[in-house]
Amino acid sequence: MPQPVRRKVEERADSVGFAALKRAAAELSNAYREGRALPLATPERLAAYLVTRMAATYAAAEAVLREVRERLGETTVESVLDLGAGSGSASLAASAVLNASRLTLVERDGAAAGFARELLPQAAIRLEDFTHASLAPHDVVLVSYALGETDAARVVSRLWQAARVALVIIEPGTPRGFALIRDVRAQLLAAGAHMLAPCPRADACPVTRADWCHFAARVERSSLHRRLKEGELNYEDEKFSYVAVARHAVRLPPARIVRRPVHQPGLITLETCTPRGFETVRAGKRDRETFRAARRADWGDACGSV
Repeated sequence: MPQPVRRKVEERADSVGFAALKRAAAELSNAYREGRALPLATPERLAAYLVTRMAATYAAAEAVLREVRERLGETTVESVLDLGAGSGSASLAASAVLNASRLTLVERDGAAAGFARELLPQAAIRLEDFTHASLAPHDVVLVSYALGETDAARVVSRLWQAARVALVIIEPGTPRGFALIRDVRAQLLAAGAHMLAPCPRADACPVTRADWCHFAARVERSSLHRRLKEGELNYEDEKFSYVAVARHAVRLPPARIVRRPVHQPGLITLETCTPRGFETVRAGKRDRETFRAARRADWGDACGSV
């Protein structure tokens, strides 16, 4: 995240003390694993959320929106509607990546919305439940880690109606999170939406019910975050699933890498999703051009030359 945001998070954490922060972080972690939304009603909970989750949600949103920006090409994005906006992490990413001049955040948690106001003083922030709020049209509608707390099938049609250019939905990269994304994807395509990302195909998803499609964004852990999580690594990988659809057809990539590449001496193996289904690409050193491209490739990348 931007350095000024990091400093504000650290200030909130310092104001509540480590012991209280650790207790609140444990509460939030348990709720997150159980798929429950826990109100950030106390300073301790808000600070714990900011330390443990804000950078991760920012990283996921930034990764998704960079792909959306690339797929949209020259299409201008002037306004973004961020629903279930929390503390503003996805809006921060949207501001950085999409360069939108108008941001509207809708969030029902007053503590989270208050922090978002500090970070994004130029944004319009509405303290409401987005599932019942009136939704004025915006170029991009963004829902990050919030749709799973709703009756998604009922809500999605309203979200799509509000999107002039694109609708972007991000959920945790878990079987449950992806199942929601897959259902929403099917609903939106049936309603006439065009695939934007991540899929290279606009027909039925080839992932079976026994599997799930997800990606990862590497997040730098602060020293405080490591202490709270009792972890040694200075990073973690935020796993997420997402779908983005557009009003108009865009050029889709020939393939998407859907697993972390496997590197062996003289051989790189890529698992890809293509319009024909899943395909395994084995790039050996004898094919120098393919091997070079595969060596640069990463999980989640669109690809066509490998």
